[in-house]
Amino acid sequence: MTSSTRNVSGLLTRTASEYPARTAIVFGGDRISYAELDAASNRVANLLTERGIRPGEKVALSCANIPQFTTIYFGILKAGAVVVPLNVLLKAREIAYHLNDSDATAYFAFEGSPELPIGREAWSAFQAADRAAHFFLIGSGASVDGVTPDQIFAAAVAGRPETFETVERADDDTAVILYTSGTTGQPKGAELRHRNVYDIARAGAQLFESDPATPDVYLCVLPLFHAFGQMVIQNGAVGFGGTLVLQARFSAHEALELMLDHAVTFFGGVPTMYWGLLEALDDSVDAARLAANLRIAVSGGSALPAKIHQEFKNRFGVTILEGYGLSETVAIASFATYGEEPRVGSIGRPIAGVQMKLINDDWSDVEDDPGAVGEIAIKGYNIMKGYYKRPEATSEATTRDGSAPEIWLARTRTASTSSSTGPRT
Repeated sequence: MTSSTRNVSGLLTRTASEYPARTAIVFGGDRISYAELDAASNRVANLLTERGIRPGEKVALSCANIPQFTTIYFGILKAGAVVVPLNVLLKAREIAYHLNDSDATAYFAFEGSPELPIGREAWSAFQAADRAAHFFLIGSGASVDGVTPDQIFAAAVAGRPETFETVERADDDTAVILYTSGTTGQPKGAELRHRNVYDIARAGAQLFESDPATPDVYLCVLPLFHAFGQMVIQNGAVGFGGTLVLQARFSAHEALELMLDHAVTFFGGVPTMYWGLLEALDDSVDAARLAANLRIAVSGGSALPAKIHQEFKNRFGVTILEGYGLSETVAIASFATYGEEPRVGSIGRPIAGVQMKLINDDWSDVEDDPGAVGEIAIKGYNIMKGYYKRPEATSEATTRDGSAPEIWLARTRTASTSSSTGPRT
């Protein structure tokens, strides 16, 4: 088998080798070093291989923003398996669909809380699934009837070796399947290659001037099961030796406290989160210290109003960078340029190595006319392999550009307001 130079798990093993004592994750009162995170992920990889999980098999993960998400994520990849992150809000019937559609053979799930009983829904789904043979509950199991002691995650990994020889995978092997509902039909799994995910994580050097010599402290409030939180925040932090401060559920007041307590330099959120931060910024908050620490603020999901842009820059001293992307493009395709004043409502320029244009329904280019309406087409190293087990859906969404190995992916109908820097909304 051809060894991958861009196996996603290499983001962790390389950083743990170079900066073992550096803090990787902060959660509540816990601080986890890179050496500890690497060892914990190795225990997960050993568990999976001992249970017979083979390279290329799918392993599902339902987990909130807690350290076990990152531990299990990289452990699955080290074992050569494919990570299938699932939305923690899914109900049992929906989870069972995802387990069956992805052909998952193992499933990790967080127990959750009385308000969000992830574990109960996950256990019911696991019992109804066709192929899933291994279940591991992250928690005590007190709220989930029928789970056996060997299915409790902490017990399952206890005593497993803290070293593991990563299973070799090729660059084009699938690393992650992200489910996206699109606009019609059942949710589809976008297959993301190791090289797709790895290269997007490393794109932080160009997009945000990320540098392991001066690592960022990332506040992670976006769900890790979603593309941006996982690919840019988590993997970017790990890839550049940064510290990941996890918030299990967004609270503006708590987020500001975390930013102050841990000198956060990188924040990613959606517009409602930025509104929340601004509204929570009262006289009890040391805004000057926040502004002195914060280096990068990024936003996506929908356009930021001009008022948020201006007020956030006035209070936090940082220009919010907006971007555009999809699960099918490993979270990003275009971004505002760091160090430049933003154009409000813009999705920025295509990132290096990516091309974007507007097309008609027949894939012909939309005329170079401001205000023309079409679909955004994207080509580059970030494009998915395809929709898992859905060749027709893949064919509908993509087209090959002659003999080039890259494909154009068409999504999202929009209007052009500028022809010089790529499509904008």
